[in-house]
Amino acid sequence: MKVRLLLLTLGLIVAASLVGPVVSPHTVSEVSTARLAPPSLHHLLGTDLHGRDLLTRLLYGGRISLLVGFVGASVSLFVGVTYGLIAGYWGGRADEAMMRLVDILYALPRIVLVIVLITLFDLKLKTLLDGTFLSSLAPHARLLLLFVGLGLVEWLTLARIVRTQVLSIKERPFVLSARLMGQSTPTILFRQILPQVFPIVLTYLTLALPAVILEESFLSFLGLGVQAPLASWGTLLADGAALLNPIETPWWCTLFPALLLTSTLLILNFLGDQLRQPQK
Repeated sequence: MKVRLLLLTLGLIVAASLVGPVVSPHTVSEVSTARLAPPSLHHLLGTDLHGRDLLTRLLYGGRISLLVGFVGASVSLFVGVTYGLIAGYWGGRADEAMMRLVDILYALPRIVLVIVLITLFDLKLKTLLDGTFLSSLAPHARLLLLFVGLGLVEWLTLARIVRTQVLSIKERPFVLSARLMGQSTPTILFRQILPQVFPIVLTYLTLALPAVILEESFLSFLGLGVQAPLASWGTLLADGAALLNPIETPWWCTLFPALLLTSTLLILNFLGDQLRQPQK
């Protein structure tokens, strides 16, 4: 029952983010004279510094935050599962070397690695995309780096989990039978072993999503994430925090982005906990 309620609530947030900006009477970039207007019937969550409807921008920002979370988690899922499958199945010295690499990467501050990646390759990627058939993606180069960077720092835990499972599964009779029948290693890994670890992978996905969304929001809050004209919950929260001062306090510009971000992260974490409980 709890899982259904969490899924329903999460589905409503996703649906609102997808459909909300389309049906909203206000456009995302619509500027009005109602600068920093408090919540009202015309602007349910108020307006920002430029008179833009905050509710519309929050729903639009949800698209970016959820997209970064989903793509980043998918990248980490692919890398972590593949790495763990190979390390666990090969075993021996190869497994030892691959796990020592994971230990080394664990010791590094992962968010700093993403910051370095964005700092070094943001301009280079834009230059590389300009003048090619992918030139339309040049303004979104940093978003592409977020997809890759956040995904490549979140796979370590999953690789360890999958590797541990594979070490026990590969000795089971159905895997030994597949070897005797002459099935190739990729076939055994992805058709015989992967379905056995899929429930764990699905649980991890619900835990990786909030981690990636939170890291994207943190980077956007620092000005290193999503760039204008795009907006995410992190950038909206940063914009709201920048407006707080002793003279004028537009609390709605900070409160509502923080509430929506926190609610989504809590739902995803609770969902992951609920899916993980039967496996204890």
